[in-house]
Amino acid sequence: MRQAVGRLVVRALRYRVVGEPAPTDTACVLIGAPHTSWLDFPLMLGIAWSEDLVPKWLGKKELFHAPFGGVMRSLGGIPVDRENPGSLVADMAERAGAGDRFALVVAPEGTRGSARGWKSGFYRIAADSGVPIVLTYLDGPTRTGGFGPRITPSGDVRADMDEIRAFYADKSGVVPARKTEPRLRDEDPEA
Repeated sequence: MRQAVGRLVVRALRYRVVGEPAPTDTACVLIGAPHTSWLDFPLMLGIAWSEDLVPKWLGKKELFHAPFGGVMRSLGGIPVDRENPGSLVADMAERAGAGDRFALVVAPEGTRGSARGWKSGFYRIAADSGVPIVLTYLDGPTRTGGFGPRITPSGDVRADMDEIRAFYADKSGVVPARKTEPRLRDEDPEA
């Protein structure tokens, strides 16, 4: 049933799923980028469900207040207090590394608007848990979205991010003007 709903959502929003098969065989961290529109959420769920993947996802805590908090949690949402994230990375790394089928979607921009760069939580969760990062995307100009390659964090943040930047170079998001350059503060130890 969920797979049929996912296909319906993707079709209704006039997108096509392209790219590599969904990572249904392993625990992973999925990058949800570029994050540029409120449509990213239904498209992300639609694409994942249509490919038989039931992801967890991180969202700002305000999304989980009544009356919709229960719905958001039932759709896989995990609330994040962006002002006080505490042990979020460690908690997510523990869950991802537990060996269960666990796919966690992280939007590294942290917002739908243009940001100054990406937050590094997705990288730290994957590195700390030993699971791959799967690059996923939405591209408004081609009305496509899907799954890209898997990257295993090497510890060389700049080299890994160069690979990530190369993948996202031609992906624009639903609203291309809001796309954020994939760059982490961790790439420059002096920053």
